[in-house]
Amino acid sequence: MGNSFGSLFKISTWGESHGGGIGLVLDGCPPRLPLSIDDIQPALDRRRPGQSKLTTPRNESDKIEILSGVFEGKTIGTPIAMLVRNKDARPQAYDEMKVKFRPSHADFTYQQKYGIRNHEGGGRSSARETIARVAAGAIAQKILDQEQIKITTYVERIHNIQMPDLKEIPTLDEVESSPTRCPHQETAMKMEECILEAKKEGDSVGGSIICRINGLPAGWGSPVFDRLEADLGKAMLSLPATKGFEIGSGFQGTFLKGSEHNDLFEVKDGMVRTKSNRSGGVQGGITNGEELYFRVAFKPTATVLQIQQTVDDKGKETELMGRGRHDPCVLPRAVPIVEAMSALVLVDHRMKHHAQCESFTF
Repeated sequence: MGNSFGSLFKISTWGESHGGGIGLVLDGCPPRLPLSIDDIQPALDRRRPGQSKLTTPRNESDKIEILSGVFEGKTIGTPIAMLVRNKDARPQAYDEMKVKFRPSHADFTYQQKYGIRNHEGGGRSSARETIARVAAGAIAQKILDQEQIKITTYVERIHNIQMPDLKEIPTLDEVESSPTRCPHQETAMKMEECILEAKKEGDSVGGSIICRINGLPAGWGSPVFDRLEADLGKAMLSLPATKGFEIGSGFQGTFLKGSEHNDLFEVKDGMVRTKSNRSGGVQGGITNGEELYFRVAFKPTATVLQIQQTVDDKGKETELMGRGRHDPCVLPRAVPIVEAMSALVLVDHRMKHHAQCESFTF
C-alpha cells in the first residue's frame, strides 16, 4: 500500500535505494503519443546524483529503460513499464544502521509498522525512489506541452538566504545556470557558499522551492475532496524531506484583512481575469486561468556526518555517526521532482475534467 499515485493517469513505483533498481508502471497514458528515451532522460539527468560539488558523489548515470507500452516510437495505450538500474550501491556503509535508528529517518517507523526493514540506504524510504516519479513526470509534461502549459520551478531559499521575488518567469537556462538552481545569480552564489560550509562541517541545510505554472485554462480541478490544490499538496508532501506546502499567498495571506486579500475581477481582452493573484490561480479547488503558484518547504538532510544520540532495536541508548553518500542540501535536486509531481497531478485533472465536462453533448 502507498506505492501508487493518481486516478486516471496513474503510476505505481517500486524499488529500494541499494536494490537492483527503481521502476514504475504508468497506466492510463493516452495512445499515439510520440515517446522515446530521449523524452525522458533529460529530466532524469537533472535529478541524478553527482551533478556538482553540492550533491552526493554517488556515481549513477540513471539511464532509463522502457520495457513496455511503446511500439514504433509511440505509446499504445497499455501500461508503460520503465526501469533504472542501480550501478553504484554500497550497502556496507549502512551496516551499523541495521541495529541503530538514524535520527529523523524512517528507520524506527518502518520497523514499528512492518517488523522488518531494508536498512541499506533507507531502502524504500530513500529519495532514490523519486527516479520513478521524474520518469513518469517527463511523459506527463510531454502531454501538457500539447496545450502550451509550462511548469517553472526553482530554489527560492536555502537556510536563511532568500532570493528576491521575480516578476518575470525565469528561463530553464537561467534556472540551470547555477548548481543551486536559483535563477538569481547573486543569491545563488551565497546559497552555494552556505551549502558548502554546511558540507564542510558535516552538517546540512534546508529551504524552499517555488513552482509557477502558466498556460492553464479556467476550469480544471474539482470541489470538496478533489480540489486541485489538495492533490498538489498531497503530491508535494509525499516527497522525502518535505515539511510544508502553501499555495498563493499561503501563510503570509493570514496577516491581511479580507478586503486586502481578495482578488478583484475585471474584464481584460474580453476575458474575466483577476487584478491580483493571492489565490494562486485556484479558487474553490478549480483553476481560474491565472498563474498557479505554490511553495514547498524541505527540511535539512537528516543524515549528518556527526555523532548523534539514538537508540538501537533493543531499546538501548547509544550513539551513531552518519555514514554513506548524501546531499548536504536536497533542494537543487528536488527541483525536477517537484516539476514531475506537478505534471502528474495536472494531467490527471485534465483527464478527469475532459471525462466529466467535455465528453458529452446535451
